[in-house]
Amino acid sequence: MSTKKTADGASAAEPLTTDPATERMTPQAKSAAKGAWFGLFVDYFDIYLPIVALAPALGYFMAADLSATEATTFGFALFAAAFLGRPIGTFVFGHLGDKIGRKRTTLIAAGGVTVTTFLVGALPGYAVAGFWALILLPLLRLVGGVFMGGQYTSANPLAIEGAPRRLRGQVGGIIAGAYPLAYVAISLVTFALMRMLNGSNATGPYQQWGWRIPFVIGGVLSLCFFFYYRKEVQESAVWEEARKSGQKSTGSPLKTLFSGENRKALIQVFVLMTGLWFGIQILTSATPTLLISYFKLPGQSVTWGLLIANVVLAVAYPLCGLLGQRFGRRRMLSIAGVGTVTLSAGLYWLMISVVSGGGSLPLTILLVGLCLVITVAPNAMIVAYLCERFPTNVRSSGYGIGYTVAVVIPSFYSAIMLQLGEVMSYRHVPVLLLVVAGVLTFVGARMGPETNKVSMDD
Repeated sequence: MSTKKTADGASAAEPLTTDPATERMTPQAKSAAKGAWFGLFVDYFDIYLPIVALAPALGYFMAADLSATEATTFGFALFAAAFLGRPIGTFVFGHLGDKIGRKRTTLIAAGGVTVTTFLVGALPGYAVAGFWALILLPLLRLVGGVFMGGQYTSANPLAIEGAPRRLRGQVGGIIAGAYPLAYVAISLVTFALMRMLNGSNATGPYQQWGWRIPFVIGGVLSLCFFFYYRKEVQESAVWEEARKSGQKSTGSPLKTLFSGENRKALIQVFVLMTGLWFGIQILTSATPTLLISYFKLPGQSVTWGLLIANVVLAVAYPLCGLLGQRFGRRRMLSIAGVGTVTLSAGLYWLMISVVSGGGSLPLTILLVGLCLVITVAPNAMIVAYLCERFPTNVRSSGYGIGYTVAVVIPSFYSAIMLQLGEVMSYRHVPVLLLVVAGVLTFVGARMGPETNKVSMDD
């Protein structure tokens, strides 16, 4: 095993999963990258289950006399439960990933996701369980969210720690590309089932039992991920070397993370990720609702248009990862922030004008798709960037907490939009929030150093 100098001049071992002479992906590194991609795909497939697959069948879990407002609130609560669980999970499993190893922690999290997903798919409805149906569903989503927060918190650092330095950007971009593909997959599965099982009928087969099928699929996917990861993926050589050489902290990783230079890095990452999450929430969550509910565009046409846009986004992710590797992640994230403030916000304003004037739906979807590529695709650089911002002894904790906790404020986008709609045109509020997203992304990127040449070996 060869050695190299770290930032403080000490010698550190090369990662065991890479070939320093050729900087090619070894079989172990490829297995870790595939596992991280698979895990993130399962995570987002599961995240979208209540939004896409369960939304048409929520009446199965509610009393018939529930008001429309109460029913809508229950739907939002389901989505919020998983998102609330994820930050909790990153604290728990980030700590474990730094203390007991990335692989073991990932397996624990994957096992929990599998069990909770299957349990949701087996829940009885209101007619059988009564009030308990309203309690158990969000509770299981909350617990499932905790375990979801553990999968990428450990699997992604393990993959990046094993990737050659010159390929970390591409590997991170491919892993991140699992997100739009998972959205496309769950949407296609739900659409096919609703067509086959009379999903438009409030008392049809889909509402009574068909909604369980996507959860079974999600559970099977999670189970397959568990067995793949257990058999094919080895523990991070970087983490193992740190443990053997005594570099790994003997104290609490969380305490170490929230002190000194690590705390500064965490604050910088929080600013950056808040900007990126605002862009994601506006373009992937607020925009479909705005087009369908506010502008009354055909829901099915908008959905299919956004599915195509997400396929394009999945292709753009590896390309953005490559750009970050070639020109520097700090530089490219800064450019992405400027692009969001100028190009994305401008194109979104144009899209609003087109829709308001009764313009072409294909042009509308094209403009939204361009905004997605400009603002959301740069997230491809984040998998590698966050791993590079934190040393081995707190890498899982820093990655998970920095990535996930920043989503909390942007998740209240609907309330923010309502408040801003009191003082400006509601339809143009997303434009303002895109400007905010771009500014935070730019500032967050400039606050941090360039990272694409740093060593994973501390």
